[in-house]
Amino acid sequence: MAGIRLTVRSQRVVTPDGLRPAAVHVRDGTIVDVTDHHEIPAGGSLVDAGTDVVAPGLVDIHVHVNEPGRTGWEGFATATRAAAAGGVTTLLDMPLNSVPPTTSVAALEHKRRAAAGKCHVDVGFWGGAVPGNLDDLGDLHAAGAFGFKAFLVDSGVDEFAHVTGIQLERAMSRLAELDALTLVHAEAADVIAEAATVWPTADPRIYATYLSSRPDEAERRAVEQVADIARRTGGRAHVLHLSSATALAPLRAAVADGVALTAETCPHYLALDAGAVPDGATAYKCAPPIRDSVNRDRLWSALADGTLRLVASDHSPCPPDLKCFDTGDFGRAWGGIASLQLGLAVTWTQAQARGHGSDDVIGWMSTAPAGLAGLRSKGALAPGNDADMLVWDPDAAWEVDAAALEHRHAVTPYDGACLRGRVTSTYLRGRPVYESGGIVGPATGRLLTKEPG
Repeated sequence: MAGIRLTVRSQRVVTPDGLRPAAVHVRDGTIVDVTDHHEIPAGGSLVDAGTDVVAPGLVDIHVHVNEPGRTGWEGFATATRAAAAGGVTTLLDMPLNSVPPTTSVAALEHKRRAAAGKCHVDVGFWGGAVPGNLDDLGDLHAAGAFGFKAFLVDSGVDEFAHVTGIQLERAMSRLAELDALTLVHAEAADVIAEAATVWPTADPRIYATYLSSRPDEAERRAVEQVADIARRTGGRAHVLHLSSATALAPLRAAVADGVALTAETCPHYLALDAGAVPDGATAYKCAPPIRDSVNRDRLWSALADGTLRLVASDHSPCPPDLKCFDTGDFGRAWGGIASLQLGLAVTWTQAQARGHGSDDVIGWMSTAPAGLAGLRSKGALAPGNDADMLVWDPDAAWEVDAAALEHRHAVTPYDGACLRGRVTSTYLRGRPVYESGGIVGPATGRLLTKEPG
């Protein structure tokens, strides 16, 4: 192991073979070996993490950075600071909420220019599939977009229109030719439109009013539709932020039938309970919505049995005024939860209580998302991979202070929540980017492009 520059060791290291005492050896930003705990070469720096867990950096494939165009909501500098503080070393930015949205090569280049020099972690970009850009998908794919997101229902922003079933099928057929992944916000527009009739007569401050406007049936029907389109086109599809357990049955049936269909859920669906959302507490609003505790338990079972492949934040922040805190109106408030820095702790708090280990959580939040996105050098502490690591104390108990979080606005439903598990250090290619409660050094994150093959 000549030339080792850094060794990070612990009694608890999440390796591809499981959780065990080990030492991770780094040279020039790359892991060169993972050995027994006591094997320490001479000459390099040693970080002994004791009994804290050392794991591959998290890979969050569902983040709305919003820059350019809505940098007042969130930007690359603040989002990637929050990521580093939460143990996330790679994030993939969603194509909407920025202006212009990432639906053409020119827009992708504009976004990359906006991100240059600001990122504290590595950042890649999803493209968008919208009405009218079918001919742009091949060029966007060639330019390095990691895949393509489409909505089956109103996206919430005018510049990113949703597609019909026919338009989604045409896009997925084209993307199947490219072997590119199609991401889908899966709620059925007609079901949502019918359910929206609740608003004129119901109290908009009561969470149950909002919940009834985004019924389970909207997700179930949309997942069935995505599965059918993936079956007909032979394309690869991924259902984003699945919240309704009723959609698990068509997901399982499609997978059993050989359809290339995967799905994720989010920390807020695994931790929060519709029955506990206070009146007017619009920080909890997201789409699809947070559902009840029985539904939450079914999502955990689906994670445990592999039906749900991964956990991603769907970090979708906005300025406080867009949350309508003055009126508490769930109908008018922006739908999105800011949680990028908190994803690991929120998920771990629930997972530990349900008997899961730290290696399970790392599998859902690092290994599986890296694999889905084709990030071959991420997601595992293995020789040849980037030396992206997090060190965290899974036993630490702490209270969330929204004002102390790194994302742009102090808005999150977790403010005041008591969580377990706290990141103590984050390394990007062997260099600390977060430690002792603060960001370390300049922004050195790279802008990633999808690798061919």
